[in-house]
Amino acid sequence: MAKLSPEEIKNRLTGLAGWQLADNAIRKQFKFNDFMSAVAFVNRVANAAEAADHHPDIVINYTRVTMSLSTHSAGGITEKDFDLAQKIDLATK
Repeated sequence: MAKLSPEEIKNRLTGLAGWQLADNAIRKQFKFNDFMSAVAFVNRVANAAEAADHHPDIVINYTRVTMSLSTHSAGGITEKDFDLAQKIDLATK
C-alpha cells in the first residue's frame, strides 16, 4: 500500500475526531472511567486489528489508552491506518 502525502494525511485527519499526526504516525488518546474499561477497549481493538492484519502501537496508562498507527512496511501512513483508526473509534462504543 502506498504511503500518503502530507497533504493527503492532513485532509484525512479532518474526518477523524481527536486523531493527530505525531512522529510519522497518527495518534489518539482515549480516556476511560477505570482500568478494566480501558483494557476491555484494548481487547476490542485487538480483535479489529487482527481481522485487518494491521496492528497499532498501544500504550495503557491506567485509564488512558494511546493508539498510534503507521504502516511500517510502507515507511509511513497509508489508507490502512485511516481504515483502522475508524474501526478503533467504533470500538469505543
